[in-house]
Amino acid sequence: MEQEIASQVVGLGGATDFSLLKLFLRADFVVKTVIIILIAASIYSWAIIFNKQKLFKKINLSTIEFENKFWKAKSAESFNNSLPSKSQDPATLIFKDAMVELIKTKSKSSSVQIARVERILEISTEKQFRLIEKNFIFLATIGATAPFIGLFGTVWGIMNSFQSIAISRNTSLAIVAPGIAEALFATALGLLAAIPSVIAYNKFSNDSKLYLARIENFSKRLISII
Repeated sequence: MEQEIASQVVGLGGATDFSLLKLFLRADFVVKTVIIILIAASIYSWAIIFNKQKLFKKINLSTIEFENKFWKAKSAESFNNSLPSKSQDPATLIFKDAMVELIKTKSKSSSVQIARVERILEISTEKQFRLIEKNFIFLATIGATAPFIGLFGTVWGIMNSFQSIAISRNTSLAIVAPGIAEALFATALGLLAAIPSVIAYNKFSNDSKLYLARIENFSKRLISII
C-alpha cells in the first residue's frame, strides 16, 4: 500500500521517461495547472510580441511617408483633403483631428485657435498611444510574475517528492528524480515565459518613446506653422 501511494505522488515511481509530455502527465493537479497557465501566458505573450513588432514597423514607415508628403504639400488644408478617410497611421489621424479643430476655430483669434489646436493634439496623441501601448502591461506582468508562478510549481513538486520519500522510506534516485524533474519543469516554463516578455517590454517601451518624440516634434512644427 505504501509503495502504491509513493508511486502516485511521484508519478509511477521508478519511471525513467523524462520527456516533456511524460513530465506533464505524471505531475499532480497543482503542477499541471501551473504548467498550463505558463504555457498559455507564453503563447499569448508571443502573439503580442509579433503583433507589436509588426505594428511598430508599419507605423514608422507610414509616418515617415506622411511627413515627407506633408512638407511637400502646398498647404495644410489641401494636404488634409488628399488624405485617405480610413488611414490607420497615428500621425495622420492626429493631424486630421487637429485640422478639424483648426477649421472649426477659423473665426477665433489666433491665440485661441492655437490653444484649441494644441489641446486637440495632446488629446489625440494620448488616444493613439493608448492603442499603441495596449497589452504592454500584460508583457510587464508576465515578465515579473511568471518566474514566481513557476517557482510555486517547483516548490509544490519538491514537497510531493519529499512526501514520497517519507511514505516509501526509500531515498533511491528512481523514486525522487521524477518528482524533482516535474518540479523543475515548472521553473523552466516560468523563465521561458518571463524572459521574452521582459525583453519585448523594454524594446517596445523604447520604440514607443522614440515614436512619441517624433509625433511631438511634428506637432510643435505644425503649431509653429499655424
